[in-house]
Parts: sequence; structure tokens; C-alpha cells
Amino acid sequence: MTESLTYADAGVDIDKANRLVDTVKDIAKQTSRPGVISEIGGFGGLFSPNLANMENPVLVSATDGVGTKLNIAFMMNKHDTIGIDLVAMSVNDIAVTGARPLFFLDYLSMGRLNTGIATDVIKGIGEGCKEARCSLIGGETAEMPGFYKADEYDLAGFAVGIVDNNKIIDGSEIRAGHRLIGIPSSGLHSNGFSLARKVCFDILKLEIDAYIPELGQTIGETLITPTRIYSDMIRLLTRDLPIHGLVHITGGGIPENVIRIIPKACNVIMYEGSWRIPPVFDFLQQAGKIPLSEMMRTFNNGIGIIAIAPEQSVSEVSERLRAMGETPAVIGEVVADKDSNTRIKWVKHEQKA
Repeated sequence: MTESLTYADAGVDIDKANRLVDTVKDIAKQTSRPGVISEIGGFGGLFSPNLANMENPVLVSATDGVGTKLNIAFMMNKHDTIGIDLVAMSVNDIAVTGARPLFFLDYLSMGRLNTGIATDVIKGIGEGCKEARCSLIGGETAEMPGFYKADEYDLAGFAVGIVDNNKIIDGSEIRAGHRLIGIPSSGLHSNGFSLARKVCFDILKLEIDAYIPELGQTIGETLITPTRIYSDMIRLLTRDLPIHGLVHITGGGIPENVIRIIPKACNVIMYEGSWRIPPVFDFLQQAGKIPLSEMMRTFNNGIGIIAIAPEQSVSEVSERLRAMGETPAVIGEVVADKDSNTRIKWVKHEQKA
């Protein structure tokens, strides 16, 4: 006869997980907003939206992870900002439809629960939710012995927002003559890390704490920089200005994400050299000898969001963005070219204000 076994003997410590829930409750309370009617720990998160000023409310949802950017957190043993990335990737996708984020749920899975790491991750999620003005109302922390390496984990997130049907931004009003206005990213955000890691650690053989003069910091500090959350900026921008399209630059870069919202009867001319590309992208391109076309479809190259507006509104949109501390750049235009098989054409062009 073998000795009696417990779940903890198999690697799952329920008591430790329950203690973590108390920490999560405290973090979630800091993100609470009107509409939250449940606490962390129930079978489901409850949210009652205020629909008083909406004629035909529409829920918008998005889910995402942070990809292999997790490896940077593991290498640096720094876990307090990766949760911001998690929130940003879903919330930004919601915001570009014109929706206001309401609530967020997370999924954190580890081989063996490390409460210190888990707490740091969830603190980051809480910070992201506060920045996005949405509530953390639930989630799941899973302990999966033997499934992950020591102190490694996986993350996923799910967000829900709301928008009045007549205020949905879906690109349907985009016409030839509209201009594309680029809004800066904070760096790589959470895309292209498999290629970035190959360049930095396989080709250049860098240590994570290697100081890179042209970047002004270590390679780790550059790569771990959190993804920007744009929901508040978008809310202020779209309040009374004719923004007919918004694009979140994620996987696929500028070319593939822009085309997702452009009507089939139109194409796009992009102005090459019309915005400032942060040093990290030049560093990666030169070190990896990456073709420009590959850079553009892998990374955001310094553009996090693109707003599409009529030509006559470009000055007003740009002024509003500058008043919010942004440095917008007119980076392209929509053209009527339905007979062309090339949806995006890159040309040298002077930046227009």
C-alpha cells in the first residue's frame, strides 16, 4: 500500500491559491468602477452597464495574450509590467471600434504557483485596468505541475466594452482623399518578439542586461517597455471629431492592419519617411539585416494607432492630439484605385502637418 496522497503532493497547492485570491481581491478593488456588482471569488464576474444615454448599445469583446514577450519577463525576472501589456492588447482592439472598455478578466497558468511572481503579474494587470478605466472583475489562476518550466507561466486576457450602434467606428465612411494620421507607439509593444529575440540573443548573443548605447539603456529595458493603452486618448479624440477609421497596429504591422478597415473600392498610399522611427527598430533591422518590407509587416515601427479622417479635418485632429501630448504625423492617404492589385503602395513623401 502506498501512503495516502493529497493534491499538494501532486504539485497543486489549493491553500496557496486561496491566499492569492485575497491579494487579487485587493488589486481588483482598486480598479472598481460603477457597474461592478460582484467581488473576485465568485463563479462569474457581474457587471451592470449604464445604458441611459445609449439608443442601441452594442457589446464589443476582444481576447489576446502577450506572445513571446513573456520570455523577456522571464529573462529579466521582472513581472510587474507584463500585465499592462496583457490589458493593452485587448483594450486597444476594443477602443478602435469606438467602444469604451468596461471590464477585464485574466488567465494566469503556472507549473507551480509562485505567489510573488503571480502577485507582480496581477498588479500589472490592475495598473493596466486603471489606465484603461475598466474593472478587473474576475479571472483564473491555474497550477499545472510539469507543464511549464520553473517560474514560467502563460497569460491570456479577455475584455468587454460598449458603444452605441450609431457611434461604431468600422471604416464604412472612409473615402478617397481621407488621410492617415499616425500616433506613436512606446516601442515594440507585444508583437514581433520571436524575430526580435532571434536578432538579440541568437545572432548578437547579447545578455539581457547588455547596455546598448544607441538605445540609451539595456536591451532588456528596451524590450520590456509596456504596450501603450490608447483607450482614453481615443475617447477624447472621437468625442466630437470626424474619425472614420481607427487601426491598432499589432501582428502584421501597418500594411495588414490598415487594410482590415479600408473599403474594397479604395487603396492606400503610405508616405515612407513621414514619421520618426524609434531607435530600437533601426537597431533590429541593421543587426538582423531585415528587409524593410519584413520590418513593416512584423513590427509597428513606431506607430501604435492610426486615425483616418477627412482631409479638411486633419489640422483639427492633429491639434487635438498635440494638446494631449501626442506627436501625430500624417503618414498616408486613401485613394480610389479599385483596379490595382496592390492595396498599399509606399512612396517617398514629405510629411504634411
